[in-house]
Amino acid sequence: MTHLLHRSIKARLPVAVGGKGIEIFDQEGRTYIDASGGAAVSCLGHGHPDVLAALHDQLDRIAYAHTSFFTTDVAERLADRLTADAPEGLGHVYLVSGGSEAIEAALKMARQYFVEKGEPQRRHIIARRQSYHGNTLGALAAGGNEWRRAQFRPLLIETHHIDPCFAYHFQQPGESDADYAARAAQALEDKILELGADQVIAFVAETVVGATAGAVPPVADYLKRIRTICDRYGVLLILDEVMCGMGRTGTLHACEQEGVVPDLMTIAKGLGGGYQPIGAVLLSDRIFDAFAGGSGFFQHGHTYMGHPMAAAAALAVQEIIRRDNLLQNVRTTGEHLFRRLNDRFGNHHNVGDIRGRGLFQAIELVADRSTKTPFNPALKLHARIKQAAMVNGLMVYPMGGTIDGRLGDHVLIAPPFIAAAHEVDAIVERLGDAIDAAIEDAHLG
Repeated sequence: MTHLLHRSIKARLPVAVGGKGIEIFDQEGRTYIDASGGAAVSCLGHGHPDVLAALHDQLDRIAYAHTSFFTTDVAERLADRLTADAPEGLGHVYLVSGGSEAIEAALKMARQYFVEKGEPQRRHIIARRQSYHGNTLGALAAGGNEWRRAQFRPLLIETHHIDPCFAYHFQQPGESDADYAARAAQALEDKILELGADQVIAFVAETVVGATAGAVPPVADYLKRIRTICDRYGVLLILDEVMCGMGRTGTLHACEQEGVVPDLMTIAKGLGGGYQPIGAVLLSDRIFDAFAGGSGFFQHGHTYMGHPMAAAAALAVQEIIRRDNLLQNVRTTGEHLFRRLNDRFGNHHNVGDIRGRGLFQAIELVADRSTKTPFNPALKLHARIKQAAMVNGLMVYPMGGTIDGRLGDHVLIAPPFIAAAHEVDAIVERLGDAIDAAIEDAHLG
């Protein structure tokens, strides 16, 4: 009998009692390879001694001070670290407790920016279908995960969605990457003009789409085109790097690989590596200057923002990533992961696509490769894969397709940055066994 309201009331979860490196241990003595970093969170794995030491040190100093009364040295140093490493022009940081809070703050910053500028008529947010930006109401409204939105739709603010840049499903036969990128980006300009060129606040997008669609990178110069369109109509660009950022794709910020700087960027997950709940918004100097030269404050706030323990954990995580050159390991081990996934699944008759960057990759499962037909959603193949993987001592992040069945089930693989080649080999081997077992079980069922 549990008094916790778990995510799934009928599920019987193992009790985690310890972790070291890329492994988690349960109460019964079983070991699990954490091949998803939980939800792409545990970038340094579990039990890193330097992060634990930083937390002990901060606890001895001060654990909490409300930000309406105090700042703290550790929060200031974290902001210095993040802005020093940020794309040029993102000169300020707003610290919160997670990804959904970061998105909520970014949406409010975007709206307040235009109020400060004397453009209060701007009210529309545009995002993409099959995206995910968080589970609080504003973030859920911005997101394009229809299954998550459906029952809460009456509570959601009005938002607008265009198709994602998703080559596997939306690029037409014979269409070049450049032509597809242009067509996908044009959908944003069309939507802005439909709503009114002076009515749109912001466009929100995951730089590399996360769990809802499974590690989908942009094609060709898509994001550069998006940046140009936003600039043309004075629309702010919000890039959501809560899942794909902070080194997950091989550069600290995924947008570095696109040559694009957003006006607002949200980060979390790998920011603190799971050692404490933390997220942040990186905001451009022009947004900060509008606030500073106008009302002089940002009309928002949370009790635990800028929490000293969370800041200490995040600062330690970021310093370790730099000190140990872990981004290089993300790139090198990520290349090995991609090769091994292709070796194991490239000719698998139920794997339609293998995609992603760095240690942020996914495979999409289909009933028919030639037509890209997904499995019947009623089979809940993704849930079967997760169960089979756990039995096999492996944690991965499977997700089902959309509620209309257009997109297939997929499995996200996002191991810690410290993963070695032989550990990647074990992940792929166990994943293959789990997928084959789940498909066999689904067919028999």
